[in-house]
Amino acid sequence: MFIILTAHTPGNFFTLWIPARWGFSDATEIFVFCSGMASAIAFGASYGRSGWALGTSRVVYRVWQVYWAHIGLFFFIAMMVAYWDYLGFSDKSYIGSLNLFPFFEGVTGRSTGIETDTARNLIGLMTLSYVPNYFDILPMYIAILCLMPIYMALARIHVSLVLFASILIWFFAQTRILEALGITTIDLHFNAEPWSNRQWFFNPFGWQLIFFTGFAFVHGWIPKPPVNVWLTLVALIVVLANVPLSNIGSRFDMLDDVNGWRRANQIWINKTDFGLLRYVHFLALAYLGYAIAGDGGHRLIAKGQRGIPFVWRWVVKMITKVGQQSLAVFVFSMVMGRVLGMAMDEIGRNTAVVTFANLFGWALLICVAFGVAWIKGQPWRKSGTG
Repeated sequence: MFIILTAHTPGNFFTLWIPARWGFSDATEIFVFCSGMASAIAFGASYGRSGWALGTSRVVYRVWQVYWAHIGLFFFIAMMVAYWDYLGFSDKSYIGSLNLFPFFEGVTGRSTGIETDTARNLIGLMTLSYVPNYFDILPMYIAILCLMPIYMALARIHVSLVLFASILIWFFAQTRILEALGITTIDLHFNAEPWSNRQWFFNPFGWQLIFFTGFAFVHGWIPKPPVNVWLTLVALIVVLANVPLSNIGSRFDMLDDVNGWRRANQIWINKTDFGLLRYVHFLALAYLGYAIAGDGGHRLIAKGQRGIPFVWRWVVKMITKVGQQSLAVFVFSMVMGRVLGMAMDEIGRNTAVVTFANLFGWALLICVAFGVAWIKGQPWRKSGTG
């Protein structure tokens, strides 16, 4: 959540140090994998306790929540950037910065030839056939959740069917691999806009693989890996081998070589379809994180253990709370990223300003997480006065 806010704040030099700069996978993989783990806790138990029909009902309810979060997020940000443009604080078009010209009547002349059609695009927005790039992760999450009832039904027959189905669907979402094999009849993609063939930036049929990997670990479909020297060494080699081929690698007098390699191997690192090397890199990172944190995160949490600094326990508590309220925090961070970016457009972007913007934004994420958790606890019932 903290990295996502940083990455969605325009002109933020903190993005030079986020995971995306050091390897093929990035915060998106972390987000989707952890969402799969959380879904196993939230929905997996429901399927086991209440059966397939009621478990699916809970998933449908979550889809309903995420759908309206997506719609509300779009309209709020669209209103915000339109209002900022209307005020005319600068010559920059904030509608254009998110490529929302096609949604607004009256700005056609600034849309580089794209004809606006609010009525058609309103239908597209509500049916998820119009998905501007900034608003693409929640639709992906919705589509992946819609696969869960199918996978849970397959699991009732045999868990191996789920694993096979997930890998098979991922494979047929790999457009470049299919083209290399001469397979062109299968197209597992969704269109992102009515007027072109542009596809969703995050193809849910590819990204479901990492979501259900996280789900499978927590739900017990895949055993947790042993922590030993050899696996740790392999994971460390994979992570370090990524660095020279990453964005950081391109800064060390290897720009042409690195970019050439990345262009030649897009088939393996493509983000839209979730290329294989992204998956391998993330699993290596996740394994190292698991080895450091310990089973159940006991080395980080250290409940009941003395000698752990209070500040560290407080930091872990804050991060945990933010993760527990991920939907609310994510939606807020997408809005806050634009607000911080527009504010820095007016103030400037020296080191002090950008640093303050990041720290201020992170602090607000924590406040939102604790505030939402407090509301969900229904304190009015505990008070005995309502």
